[in-house]
Amino acid sequence: EHNTEQIYNEIAYPLVEGVTEGYNGTIFAYGQTGSGKSFTMQGITDPSTQKGIIPRAFEHIFESVQCAENAKFLVRASYLEIYNEDIRDLLGADTKQKLE
Repeated sequence: EHNTEQIYNEIAYPLVEGVTEGYNGTIFAYGQTGSGKSFTMQGITDPSTQKGIIPRAFEHIFESVQCAENAKFLVRASYLEIYNEDIRDLLGADTKQKLE
């Protein structure tokens, strides 16, 4: 019964804060087909309370980078799908290509 804003604030926010301090972070969405993983991760833009974890995390990270002084950042993100033991990079040029 939570919206994606509540989920982000309770679960992802502390993880992303750690990322802005230099730690690696992973959010792993696992569950049955149709259980809401993609919606929770991507969300929708309207209403803003239903924006997903990924856009919220990007905003959070880039706001932190913008406010930081005397620091350099390297931001890297992966968005992988594991389905039937096949792994695909959903941010890659060919999302149908299977990874090793």
